Amino acid sequence: MNLKLLKAFVMLAEKGNYSEAAQALCVTQPALSKQINLLESMLNLQLFSRGRHGAELTRSGQQLLSEAEKVVNQSDFFVQHAARVAQGMDGFIAVGFGLSTFYTAPNCIAKFRQQYPAITMTLEDIPSAQQYALLTSGELQVGFVRMPPTASLHFHPLFEDQLVLVTPQNTALTLDAWLKQLPLLRLYSARGRGLNAQIDLFLQSNQLYAPQVQEVEDIQTILALVVAGIGVALLPHSVVHIAPATLNIMPPSGNNLSWPVGIAWNDAITDVVRDNFIKMITNE
Repeated sequence: MNLKLLKAFVMLAEKGNYSEAAQALCVTQPALSKQINLLESMLNLQLFSRGRHGAELTRSGQQLLSEAEKVVNQSDFFVQHAARVAQGMDGFIAVGFGLSTFYTAPNCIAKFRQQYPAITMTLEDIPSAQQYALLTSGELQVGFVRMPPTASLHFHPLFEDQLVLVTPQNTALTLDAWLKQLPLLRLYSARGRGLNAQIDLFLQSNQLYAPQVQEVEDIQTILALVVAGIGVALLPHSVVHIAPATLNIMPPSGNNLSWPVGIAWNDAITDVVRDNFIKMITNE
């Protein structure tokens, strides 16, 4: 069915006059008459009768009008929706983040939702290494990550995070003394590969050694164990956003303390919603 013919039918029924309907449709009156005649021929029905008061719907026309209006309205809605999708006003975006962006990522999500309230968004805590894989496959649209090692992903730096020493109490002990006194708490390799690599690089480059290492599942567990006096930890400075006030957090000295943090995405995959999100962040 030609949608143009249905629009002509609905408009003529609304105006009740060929001249006014033709003007509203931006066509000539003869062109409108041809469209109505063609539709009537296709349906094998007379939809209008001409009278002194213009074009009047026949009984058949009255019976079909509501269905025609639904189709026309649905087509208008589709066109409007398509325009919003093309502009990135409607759609979906999945975002990953890590501890370094525990504060930054949710704030960016909140700001984006204010500008694009119709966008459905998810935010999930995912290790950077896993985010790289999800970004490459397209399962994740944007990742707040450490600088990615893969050339296939685009990366925009936001800030630098750095290691801090987290201890049960504030004392004059040096990092070396703490490591000799209590175990170094760290994440399992599968959960914190990037952070562990940074810690190892820091320790090795500053000739420090942790004789006792205890691995756990998540940052919250590390913090709880430090509070209990079971160990110490080297964590990103961003941990200050979630650490209990009783913990002692201080910056260690030495080399290889910091690393770039930013957003990564797969530019090989076209995504207008993602591009709007990135534009908002990079323009800040």
